[in-house]
Amino acid sequence: MAWNEPGNGQRDPWGKNRPTGNKPGLDDILKQLRDRFGKLGGGAGGIFVILLAFVIVWVVMSSYTIVDARQAGVVLRFGKYSRTLQPGFHLKFPRPLETVTKVGTTEIRSVSDKVRMLTSDENIISVDFNVQYQVSDARKYLFSLSGPPEDTLRQAAEAAVRTVVGANIMDNVLTSQGNEQGTAATPATASTAPTVAVPVVPATPAAAVRDTLQQQTREILQATLNEYDAGLLVTDVSFQNVAPPQEVKDAFDDVNAAREDKQGTENNARAYASQVVPVARGDAARILAEAQGYNAQRVAIATGDAARFNLILKEYKSAPDVTRRRLWLETVEDVMSNNPKVLDGSGGRNMIYLPLDRATGKDVPGVGAVMQSAGSDAMAGKEKQP
Repeated sequence: MAWNEPGNGQRDPWGKNRPTGNKPGLDDILKQLRDRFGKLGGGAGGIFVILLAFVIVWVVMSSYTIVDARQAGVVLRFGKYSRTLQPGFHLKFPRPLETVTKVGTTEIRSVSDKVRMLTSDENIISVDFNVQYQVSDARKYLFSLSGPPEDTLRQAAEAAVRTVVGANIMDNVLTSQGNEQGTAATPATASTAPTVAVPVVPATPAAAVRDTLQQQTREILQATLNEYDAGLLVTDVSFQNVAPPQEVKDAFDDVNAAREDKQGTENNARAYASQVVPVARGDAARILAEAQGYNAQRVAIATGDAARFNLILKEYKSAPDVTRRRLWLETVEDVMSNNPKVLDGSGGRNMIYLPLDRATGKDVPGVGAVMQSAGSDAMAGKEKQP
């Protein structure tokens, strides 16, 4: 018989059956598995072996946990807190005996909100604030709060912001201000926060005021969370935007413009004062120095005159006639040196003095000079004749 003749299973030359075109179905696969595992336990025992293998694998896989370096693992045994696992490889009882909840402890999280509130001078402002925090205690973070920790943190942050803003005037809170002075009212205490004394921030440059207000808010918020035993650590509180509401923005802009005009006028006045005051002080110092010099001069002159008078008095007592004559001559000399007249010494007649020196530029007898007349010269000539 030829090898490819039909019938009897279509034998091939090698004595094997050709594969049919039908693929094995699901029943065939299950049958093969049942046959194989049935050899181990025989019948129903095979199913038990399969289940036991699955249980062993499940126990092995759920008896350890790996905690990341940025996490902390909270272990619950039968639903009750057992311990907290640090980063690393740890063994534990398999589920459901023990379960592990991993919490990120180094991750910086944030909560933002926008609220309207009253300042101490009864002005309404809108504050956008942002709170950054991280988990400091995983157990407290999971079990100490009745609701979501983020909601509790948001409410506590709002209460802290209201406490700080309500204790300061609007100019101290707004970002564009900080140079006006004012007094703040008694700070109000938030209902959800512990009683914390909030100091009134004096008017200082804007950056310093904002840093102070944000620091106070962070301290109050941290104190509130500690009282709640929330297991959260506040790392930063920032005021993203502080501005008056849109309804009063125009009026507030007018106030700002007027304040800037006032500041400009004050600066101009200070500049003028810094220019004029030193000049006035210099003039005052110069006048004072001149007065002191004149005082010293007059005192010296008076002292000298007094000493001269004492000397003359002493000479007068010793020689009255001579002293009197000398004093008279000195006085006449002083008077005649300032008198615009020329005297004839021989006859005692006054002669008219003409300012010829000014008219001709020639030398003439000086002021106070004594000259002889022509008649006296002729008489002198006759006397000389034999």
